[in-house]
Amino acid sequence: MREIEQEHPEYAAGKAARRMYRDLYAGGMQMKRNALDYLAQRQKEPADVYGERLSYAFYENYVGSIIDWYAATLFRREPLLTVEGSNEQGRQFFAEFAEDCDLKGTSLTDFYRGRLVETLVQGKSYALVDFPRTGKRASNRAEEEAMGASRAYLVECSREDLTNWSLDERGNYDWVVLRTSQRRKPQIDRGEWTQETRWLHYDREWFREYRQRGKGDEKSGLELVAEGPHALAKQKRVPLFELAVSDGLWLMNKAGLVQLEHFNKSNALAWALTQGLFAMPVVYSGKEWKQIVGESYYIQLDQGDRFGWTEPEGKVYQIAAENLNRLKEEIYRVSYLMTQAGGSLSSPAAQSGLSKQRDFAITQEVLRAYGDAVKDSMKRVLRAVEAAREDGLTIDVSGLDEFDMGDFSGELDDAQRVLGLGIESKTLRREVFKKLAFKYLCDMRQGLKDQISQEIDEWLDRAGN
Repeated sequence: MREIEQEHPEYAAGKAARRMYRDLYAGGMQMKRNALDYLAQRQKEPADVYGERLSYAFYENYVGSIIDWYAATLFRREPLLTVEGSNEQGRQFFAEFAEDCDLKGTSLTDFYRGRLVETLVQGKSYALVDFPRTGKRASNRAEEEAMGASRAYLVECSREDLTNWSLDERGNYDWVVLRTSQRRKPQIDRGEWTQETRWLHYDREWFREYRQRGKGDEKSGLELVAEGPHALAKQKRVPLFELAVSDGLWLMNKAGLVQLEHFNKSNALAWALTQGLFAMPVVYSGKEWKQIVGESYYIQLDQGDRFGWTEPEGKVYQIAAENLNRLKEEIYRVSYLMTQAGGSLSSPAAQSGLSKQRDFAITQEVLRAYGDAVKDSMKRVLRAVEAAREDGLTIDVSGLDEFDMGDFSGELDDAQRVLGLGIESKTLRREVFKKLAFKYLCDMRQGLKDQISQEIDEWLDRAGN
């Protein structure tokens, strides 16, 4: 049982980077609380001066806003979920699943928006497929539905949660270990807060759950609290699904160190400017001076002594400000958002709509790559759930590939031109009509989308074209 606490070498090596990326994304008070880890102390800088600089530390969070912008723009229109088949009960389940995929009221779109943000911060994120544990084995499908045992749901998992794993020769998981920790108190009026840590071990067919409770250094031993076949045991696969992007599309890994350099430079400039606002008295006297004047600082010089500061041509503040602007532009450049940097990379002149589209072309390709990764993960999850439920349905996911701000009339004109070509394909007409309907009604619940899809099929079948 103690082996469950072991960590994968890759997990242990990446702890510091994952913590830094989390702080850089969150910013705010989280970054200020941990500023000691990121604000560089100058050589021979007195501890009290460094402590004062820490108390004034601030953070301009560009990379966090960039990541949120990508997630918001990609999901500006919801992905299109297509469920085909004659099993009405199964279709109804997936309609409900799209509206509440985690039994907490989170839609599938919102769930994957969060997974994408996590992926852009940490490089990978995970979704765990599970079914409710009823403690009783159903004798047939109707009893299983009545017990709620077939109500699949998703659990979000971060890269910090996956502590140990092993892959087969094809890159699929042989087994994984997930660790979560939280503070718990039995009741508001009794007991104390205790730290509860849980480990979930999944292989291709079986799961085991371990628990440890404690307060401070006093911790209980590990105990096995549950075990049995997991949701995808019949498929002989670990029920953990990964959403990952390449190193080139991992935004925090590309921009994080530049953002950290900006943090140090901006705080250094702000400190220098702040100190320059307070006049420092200079006492020219050969006698001992013990009085505190001004802002609690003073310099005592003897007759004929001289004191001054050295700086490159007296323009250090200007150089620092220009360097900060260059660092900000670099953050946007490596994030494929050059036109939003607001500096030399952005054109101050008014642009036509076509020019803006061309400038936005690279960003659109990056968004499409993110959309492809999200759709691939969603398909694998939904098809695994369908196979576990044995509904006999065909599931596909489309969309997440258009990000321009054009109105719907342009898309309607394009569709009319395609249909006007006279291509004798019933499937083409069916898919064009569905695509237009789903885009126009992208915010409608999945159940209505499924009903519209069925009615389009029935109408085309009756029309015979």
